[in-house]
Amino acid sequence: MLERVSLFTSKRDSLHFVLLSFFILLVSLLLEYKNYQEFIVFDSALVDATVLKQYTKTKSNRTYQVLKLKSSEGLVFYTTAKKSLQEIKNKEISLEIWPKDLTFYTYLTTFYGPSKIININEGKSAKQNLNAYILASHKEKEVANIYQALYSATPLDYRLQSAFSTLGVSHLLAISGFHLGVLSALLFFLFRPLYAFMQNRFFPYRNAKTDLFLAVGLLLFAYTLFLDSPPSLIRAFGMLVVGFVLYDRGIKIVSMQTLFLTILLLLSLFPRLFFSLGFWLSSSGVFYIFLFLIYFKNLSKIWQFLLLPIWVYLLMLPFSLAIFENFSIYHPLSILWTSLFSIFYPLSIFLHLLGVGNLFDPALLWLLNLGKEGVLVSLNQYLFFFYILLSLWAIFNRSAVVVMLIFSGSIFIYAIYHVA
Repeated sequence: MLERVSLFTSKRDSLHFVLLSFFILLVSLLLEYKNYQEFIVFDSALVDATVLKQYTKTKSNRTYQVLKLKSSEGLVFYTTAKKSLQEIKNKEISLEIWPKDLTFYTYLTTFYGPSKIININEGKSAKQNLNAYILASHKEKEVANIYQALYSATPLDYRLQSAFSTLGVSHLLAISGFHLGVLSALLFFLFRPLYAFMQNRFFPYRNAKTDLFLAVGLLLFAYTLFLDSPPSLIRAFGMLVVGFVLYDRGIKIVSMQTLFLTILLLLSLFPRLFFSLGFWLSSSGVFYIFLFLIYFKNLSKIWQFLLLPIWVYLLMLPFSLAIFENFSIYHPLSILWTSLFSIFYPLSIFLHLLGVGNLFDPALLWLLNLGKEGVLVSLNQYLFFFYILLSLWAIFNRSAVVVMLIFSGSIFIYAIYHVA
């Protein structure tokens, strides 16, 4: 069997790629800056946006509603509305916004802008119809919201976010590489027999792997667009494409070069991803998976299957505590829930298609009740920064892997001590 080669064989090749990425980034930033100048050229701007979140807030004896919106151009921003505003979550609206003192930096991240709603589109998009179908399939609105997050990337309500964070399974509800991997495997399994039948009769000269990837890739790309391109899914789809191109040319896929190439390309093309927590968490998860597969590639497939979920849990735990700060005695069980999810996810899709999507509702409600029992366990930001540097050092030094495991293991014991 031929050994696969590395993508970059010299420092010169790496430097050329970095310079090319930097040039693409400059072009992307110039285009974003042009859009920014057009956005602030007048005192107000007309924007079409989708309402991602809607909740009531009281401050200084004043009650009002807070809206989180995403515009058709990709802007994510907050605004406020009257307390009497009807429920418009997931609806498309037109509004006039006054972007006072808006800087280019905040334009690329998330900002607040006072606004006036001009029109509420009462018509339903395909995504809204899907959410309506899911809602009609469940008695409990909270359970419906879980499936809406899984299938249409609808944001979870705050209580659900907190519960799943406490259980350590927030990553399962944010559509990313895990979901894309399951979907691509499912689509490949469905398409393969049909393609083989057609190939044997009409085009035996075609490359089955390439054709099937193109078919599956196009469907996943359409699904990514349908979901309004969440950052974690962009990372996953980008890596899927890069991975196949490299595989097709006999180049190593499981390498840090592949991961950093994908991250650099995506950041160059979409500068807003710099400020996306979901993108960096998704990338971090892949980083630790690759680190495991590189250092423990000689283990049998069975041992890799058994140890990888534990490895990823331990090494992502500092991220969980530094960002979400929620922990419970049930948090380590996320290793089990993550393993079972690869079965639950495609099965739940199939059950919804059959009209019996509520089959797992009692189990999900039980899981939500477990998520109520948690405490705040935070990780000092300096320790977290040290852990990130230690992780990067582990790319080049096996000893750093041992130190990293000891560090994350100590964090785990510290967290368990607080809930025991």
